[in-house]
Amino acid sequence: MNREKYFDIKNVKGQAQKIVAEGVANALQYCCDKEPEFEQAIEQSGKSFTDCLNEIVKDVGPSKPGLSDFETYNRAVKFYFSTAKIWYTMNIDLSGDNGATKSPITMTENKKDTLSISLDDLLDF
Repeated sequence: MNREKYFDIKNVKGQAQKIVAEGVANALQYCCDKEPEFEQAIEQSGKSFTDCLNEIVKDVGPSKPGLSDFETYNRAVKFYFSTAKIWYTMNIDLSGDNGATKSPITMTENKKDTLSISLDDLLDF
C-alpha cells in the first residue's frame, strides 16, 4: 500500500473530517508500522481513508458537537476491523523526569515512581 497516497490529508473535505484527519492518519500508520497484518487488512478492505473519516464524524453536529480522542480512534479502527477491541493505558511518571535522573521526589517505601492506569476506566465516568 502506498501509505503517503492512502493517508493523504491535503484534500480532505468537511470541517469535522479535517479536524480528525491528521491524528487518525498518524495513529493508523503507527498501527501499520507495528503490525503488517493491520496494513494488509486496510489495503484489502477496499475502503478509502475519506470513507473512514466520514464514518468517524457521521453523527457530529449540533446535537453532538465533538468526539473524544478515544471515540475517534475506536471508530477509526472499527471502520476497518468491526470486531476489534481497543484498550488504552496511560503511564504517569510521577517524578517528572522520565527516568533520566534521580527524582527530587522520594516516593514512599514500596511505591513505584510510575503510576499506570487503564484509560478504559475513565470512559465509565
